[in-house]
Amino acid sequence: MGDGNVIPKLGNMKAVLGILAGAGASYGLYKLVRGIGGNAEKKNRTKSLERSGQDIRASGDVILEPGSLMAKVSGFDVVGVRKSPSQVTAEASTDILKKSPNCLEPRHIGMLLSLLQSSPTTSERSQVLVTLGNSAAFTVNQDFIREFGGLHIIAGSLTDTSADVRLQTLNALNNLSMNIRNQEQLKVYIPQVLEMIEMSPVNSDLQLAALRLLTNMSVTDKHQHLMRNSVTLFLSLLVVSNEILQVQVLKVLVNLSSNPDMIEDIVQAQAPASLVLLFDCCTKVSVLLRLLTLMGNLRAWRPSAQVAEALRWKQDSLFCVLLDDSSQVHHRLPQLLSHPDGEVKAQVAKILT
Repeated sequence: MGDGNVIPKLGNMKAVLGILAGAGASYGLYKLVRGIGGNAEKKNRTKSLERSGQDIRASGDVILEPGSLMAKVSGFDVVGVRKSPSQVTAEASTDILKKSPNCLEPRHIGMLLSLLQSSPTTSERSQVLVTLGNSAAFTVNQDFIREFGGLHIIAGSLTDTSADVRLQTLNALNNLSMNIRNQEQLKVYIPQVLEMIEMSPVNSDLQLAALRLLTNMSVTDKHQHLMRNSVTLFLSLLVVSNEILQVQVLKVLVNLSSNPDMIEDIVQAQAPASLVLLFDCCTKVSVLLRLLTLMGNLRAWRPSAQVAEALRWKQDSLFCVLLDDSSQVHHRLPQLLSHPDGEVKAQVAKILT
């Protein structure tokens, strides 16, 4: 399952977007669960990003690759994307933002990418990202942005000091990640996105946007291994977040659990004991159905007696919390057979039988 979003269109280049509300307690539960190992993981993630950064262009010019789709576009003026920031701003504000996202020409996308790198104001950067994100709802523009080197240019704003710019960056990357070829370049930013989830306030728009991006990146099993060390993060977030975020977390977990090669990593992950409390009639149906789907995927895994015994020694593992015969969830599932939702009852019956 994947997620795409269209951002409301804005009027002109100087319009100021609302600043993302920073309310909400800092997310600390996962740090307690993860313990000392977190520092090493962060160092590894940082090193990974530093290595990948060698391929990211730092200049303000947009370079066309010979023989690329962009180079073949009839009448495209390559010089047109190398204008000064003031020229780009003037033309973009009077031309680009008047157009519908599906009517943007390649030269407009090139100018927007140049402006994103040169603009000194957060409001302009946010608005450029909104326009690029809206245009990325169309497959042809997804390809154009990639061939311009725009994926790395846009992802560079993940470290912007403005929370609103970071949010619009995630929204744009979310739409761009609907393209499988784009995912090949975007995968290097998965560790950075995971760290954003960990460091952002619980239930914030930043967490939600980051999880939507990871949902798309985990649709196929090609890049799921990059999230194997973050299962505890997802499980910890699941028990403290609201319904909207819980659904998004479960979309990622269901995607990961659909891959047999990921199951052993998932069941070994540390899990909060309170996870079993979600198997309750008071839990929202949208959350409960996905939680039951996750459990069904995990129960399809059949560990050897030796592996199961080793897992039982890890009392805080997901295996012990959710799958082992001693788990409290086995006392709660039968109660869900009387749930008013027919699909919930059907999934419970399937698990029990």
